[in-house]
Amino acid sequence: MSDATVGQTKQFGQGQRTVPHPAQKAQKWYPVDDESQPKKVRKTLRPTKLRESLQPGTVLILLAGRFRGKRVVLLKHLDQGVLLVTGPFKVNGVPIRRVNSRYVIATSKRIDISGVDSKTLEKISAADYFTKEKKAEKKSEEAFFKQGEKPQKKQVASARATDQKAIDQSILASIKKEDFLSSYLATTFSLRNGDKPHEMKW
Repeated sequence: MSDATVGQTKQFGQGQRTVPHPAQKAQKWYPVDDESQPKKVRKTLRPTKLRESLQPGTVLILLAGRFRGKRVVLLKHLDQGVLLVTGPFKVNGVPIRRVNSRYVIATSKRIDISGVDSKTLEKISAADYFTKEKKAEKKSEEAFFKQGEKPQKKQVASARATDQKAIDQSILASIKKEDFLSSYLATTFSLRNGDKPHEMKW
């Protein structure tokens, strides 16, 4: 450290005190906004180990979400324990969607999905397939007066509907081969008083 930045020793009464150099003094001005620092993540990403019962074609029962209680068909495993499932939509109204493997019950029933179009399945498995398009909402006088009106019904993109039909086509053919399978998938699962789910055979 140079002499220019070293503090001076001054006499104060009977004692001495080192007066810091102006370069060593704390700054009097601080930025208003704190600079954001990246969050330190200590967790290590490990590959998710799925249950052996979660095989493509297995009939699952959804336990959470909008379609909880519905029976769906497992199509494919995605990243980080996410499953790609379908109703089929024509049977129980459940479209192609992603669900967490923690919130499903795997039954012993399996459906042949070997006839599913692989190209369409790969397209749906892409990471950006389920992303929503951001709409630029501008507050105007027209939007203010339309607050009391009923919101417009959400329209499904024609490409999504085409992919849904392509995936469900072969699955519906397999369902029709077995008696009562269509009605089994259409019914909603529920528990009654006295039911013990841990003793049930799925």
